[in-house]
Amino acid sequence: MTVTASAPAGARPGAGRRRGASRTTPGSAAEQLMPRWLTRSVAGVLVVVSVIPVLYMIVLSFTPNQNVALGTIGLAQLTISNYTSMWSAAPLAAGLVHTLLIAGASALLSVTFGLLAAYPLTRFKFRGRAPFMTVLIGVQTVPGTTLVLPLFAVLSWIQTTLSTQFIGTYWAIIVTYMTFGVPLSTWLLVAYLRTIPRDLEEAALVDGCTRLGALRRIVLPITVPALVVAFVFAFLVGWNDVLFASVFTNSSTQTLAIVVQRFANNSAASLPVYGELMSAAVVSSAPVVFLYLAFQRYLVNGLSAGSLTGV
Repeated sequence: MTVTASAPAGARPGAGRRRGASRTTPGSAAEQLMPRWLTRSVAGVLVVVSVIPVLYMIVLSFTPNQNVALGTIGLAQLTISNYTSMWSAAPLAAGLVHTLLIAGASALLSVTFGLLAAYPLTRFKFRGRAPFMTVLIGVQTVPGTTLVLPLFAVLSWIQTTLSTQFIGTYWAIIVTYMTFGVPLSTWLLVAYLRTIPRDLEEAALVDGCTRLGALRRIVLPITVPALVVAFVFAFLVGWNDVLFASVFTNSSTQTLAIVVQRFANNSAASLPVYGELMSAAVVSSAPVVFLYLAFQRYLVNGLSAGSLTGV
């Protein structure tokens, strides 16, 4: 004999479950921690604080120099003359090409060496593995200003040993940026590779792939989001740097940041050309903005995937 329990009269099926389930929705914890109106208010303030300086820079870039100097800024006086005259006022085109070449090459090499270092760190156990990981963390904590003199001494020794000009060339500044890009890329890729199951590689090895073949055919396509994140961050190391570029470059290899800095110093000593300076700032920041927009999806996936496992 089977006994079945019936719901009380007038009760709706699943009403109790719905009331209980509504308390465990994914956003309920965040909503209980901070009210929705407060979350939107904080987000709005952050957006305004971030956007107003950028909009002000863009407006000044379209404003004539004399109007900016006098403080008479208005939308009725906008012009594009600053964007046409800045190229002759400073070697911005050459600096832009040099920066793209140096930052791109250093980022590509940093990602390549970072992947080759992260793969054995996550797939093999060997003596010295833990100290090596600790050294990677330590390198990230060293201020860049303390490394200028040691790097200059090492590069000078290489230049003297090879009896050739090294400081001032592309390779000198590329190697300098790699000292920061390789540890950062390695850590990002280590966190991401730990989320990839080893069964995929073992299946490839069973099918006849070598370890390098499994890395190229299995691991590399899956690691694209992390590779993009590592490339962008390593690219920013070379794109935003002024300190090392001022020491390890010369007039034939100077980056865009150095060109804009010297342009600003020369302008301060003569007639202020704030409009052209702002247009140069817009041009120098545009490639990075386009880079973020182009790889936004990969950046989000690459940064969030490694957060699920410990490093």
